[in-house]
Amino acid sequence: MEDYQIVDMYWSRNEAAITQSDRKYGRMLTSLSASLLSSLPDAEECVNDTYLAAWGHMPTDRPTYLGAYLAKITRRISVDRYRHMHRQKRGGLNSITAELSECIPDTETVQEAYNNERLSEAINRFVRELDEKKRIVFVRRYFCGEPVEMIAKETGMKSGTVKNLLFRTREALRDMLLREDLL
Repeated sequence: MEDYQIVDMYWSRNEAAITQSDRKYGRMLTSLSASLLSSLPDAEECVNDTYLAAWGHMPTDRPTYLGAYLAKITRRISVDRYRHMHRQKRGGLNSITAELSECIPDTETVQEAYNNERLSEAINRFVRELDEKKRIVFVRRYFCGEPVEMIAKETGMKSGTVKNLLFRTREALRDMLLREDLL
C-alpha cells in the first residue's frame, strides 16, 4: 500500500492505518527504537506509542514519506524513554552523543536556546550535502544509534573504515559550525 493511501486512512480515522503502518514500517521502527534502548519490549512499546502519536497528530501537510515521519516520532519517543530510564547512568545513547559533543555546543541557557534553530538548520544542511555513503553512515550512527560494527557489516565496510569516516565527518561538521559561528 502506498504512503499517501495510509495517510488518507489516518485522516479518515480508519483504524486499518495503524495495521498498514505496522505492516510496512513496523520492523524498521522497532529496529530503530531497539538500537537506542537495547530492549525489544521497550522498543515495541515505543513503536505502539508512535502509532498512537501519528493517529492523534497527523500533520495537515500530509507527509509524502510516511516512514521518515514515523521514524522521527519513534526516535523522539525512544530517546525520551531512554533518558527517563537512565537519568544518572552512562553508556548507550550517552556514549553516542558524547562522540558528537566536540562539535555540538551544550545549550542549557535560554540565550543559547535561540541558536538551536540555526544549529538544527546547519546540521540538516550539512547532512544533505554529504555524499551518499557518508550520509548513510552518519545518519545510521547518530540518528538511528546503530553500533559501528553493525553499520560496517551492513554497508560492507571494515569497522575501522566506518570509525575513520565518522571521525572525518564529525571534524567536517565541527569546521562548518565554527565557520558559521555556531560553535
